Amino acid sequence: MPVIRNLLPGKHKYLYGLLLFMFISFICVAFSMAGSDDFDIARREVLLRRIGHEILLQSGDSTSQVLPVKKIAENEYQVSFEKAFTFQPDSLVNTTQRLLAKDPLASDYVVNVVNCANASVAYGYAISKNKKDDIITCIGRKQPIGCYMINIKFKPTGITTAKNKYLLGALAFVTFIGFIVFIFLRSVKPGKALPGNENTDVFTPEGPQPGMFTLGAMSFDTEARKLMIDGKAIDLTKTETRVLRIFALSPNEAIERSRLQKEIWEDEGVIVGRSLDVFISKLRKKLEPDPTIKITVIRGKGYKLEISS
Repeated sequence: MPVIRNLLPGKHKYLYGLLLFMFISFICVAFSMAGSDDFDIARREVLLRRIGHEILLQSGDSTSQVLPVKKIAENEYQVSFEKAFTFQPDSLVNTTQRLLAKDPLASDYVVNVVNCANASVAYGYAISKNKKDDIITCIGRKQPIGCYMINIKFKPTGITTAKNKYLLGALAFVTFIGFIVFIFLRSVKPGKALPGNENTDVFTPEGPQPGMFTLGAMSFDTEARKLMIDGKAIDLTKTETRVLRIFALSPNEAIERSRLQKEIWEDEGVIVGRSLDVFISKLRKKLEPDPTIKITVIRGKGYKLEISS
């Protein structure tokens, strides 16, 4: 518990640090997945170019070029050629299945061989992860020599969906961690938690009274900001209450001046050197009705609330 209490004054600093760390982690995951996406797309284009190369070899052409692969739509690519060629449908089917099996994200796709002149479909087929759903026709019918382009459209469950799953998983993880941090910080009471606060309740016949201290013959009510003795109430300011509460939590113990200044004025951001002395002087006067209580100076260190028995 002392460790937690020491962290509380800078709780917000740690919270902001954790949130910043989680945000940066999420961004890194997103960019990592984007980089992986680019790599998979580049690898797929190489496989498509390889399909074009083997189709030309099967037609007896070992010299003309396979032109750069084009992405013509989302999840759809086009393989085009420098010269006219002929192809066997069964060879085209076998070649695409064999090479695209190396693409783990290409389980379902449709292949259309398109005439360059009028964009009509000369031949087409569909491959599915479940082989009984494959649609393959016209096997064994050799196609005439012509200018063809091969369009391959992949089912949109590949690269993009996989990336989204990873990002959603990363987002869920970051959200979970943020929720855990939030619950932890909510479970610890905010404010100036100090050693000994477990003894701040005064027990009366009606039960425990939170925020009440017994100081000699006096009762100190932090919520009402009052000192009470012999039926008389002495009003305290908000700052006087905060200063006296620190002393009341550690009676007869020396408290460093720097600690008092930090815990009382750190929220305002400005500490006036003589402010503490002014409030100590005012508290001394308000404690005078009980001679057993006094605030003494500990030279070179700070102050101490002395309570005589």
